[in-house]
Amino acid sequence: MSSIKGSRRRGIALHAVLVVGLLLSAFPFYWAVIMSTHTSSEIFSYPPKLLPGSHFGENVRNLLDSIDFFGSMWNSLLVATSVTVLVLFFDSLAAFVFAKFHFPGRRLMFALLMVIFMVPAQLAAIPQFVIMAKLGWIGSMTSLIVPAAANAFGIFWMRQYMQGAIHDELLDASRIDGANFMRQYWHVALPVVRPGLAFLGIFTFMGQWNDYAWPLIALTNPDNVTLQVALSQLNGSHGTTDYGMVMTGALLALVPLLIVFAIGARQIIGDLAKGAIK
Repeated sequence: MSSIKGSRRRGIALHAVLVVGLLLSAFPFYWAVIMSTHTSSEIFSYPPKLLPGSHFGENVRNLLDSIDFFGSMWNSLLVATSVTVLVLFFDSLAAFVFAKFHFPGRRLMFALLMVIFMVPAQLAAIPQFVIMAKLGWIGSMTSLIVPAAANAFGIFWMRQYMQGAIHDELLDASRIDGANFMRQYWHVALPVVRPGLAFLGIFTFMGQWNDYAWPLIALTNPDNVTLQVALSQLNGSHGTTDYGMVMTGALLALVPLLIVFAIGARQIIGDLAKGAIK
């Protein structure tokens, strides 16, 4: 009886810690919602206001008057979606080769890939800009999409995932049935590694959506910018920074991320549950 009571207390304590962690994690989002409904003077008032205000509509109107919010959101959506689709295809295809096929120089090529993985992206900004300029892509969305179409992290992540998820016997059976390389990749490998693809898709989309430095450098036309660059223009756009308007823009910019995360997380959990049942 005492052991049952002890385990029950530990369970209650664990749930209490999880609830506290959840509240602490959710508070920044809640605070952003609160600030987006107040004016700057109300945000800096004391004691701080912890309940929603009545200025959300006004902040939205000021936001839309200050920047082309929906135009820049469309630009970000176009770039993030295109890059995510290309990364999922190219990285998973390269990872499939590294994980399940033996060819001369495989170890050396993978070692070079890891070296590229460890090089900071900021070091490539200048040569990447020069290449984009010579190709005539500076100022267009192509300069954001093509350089990010494949990356070392995605190949590394999918290779590690495929090594444990795809059994060699499954590929051998598909070869006996006459499946060529692309059929093995498309019909055998991809259905097995959907949770890994879902994580990579979420990670890539969020990274591209929140990217600020490279779009600021490459998109020289101020009328053709991504959302993060457009939001940075709100600082001092009215002479002084309207923090209520800024937080409204940041809050609305989170909506696509929440949708993508919800879809991807559902895919991950659903596939893991199917695997557990099997």
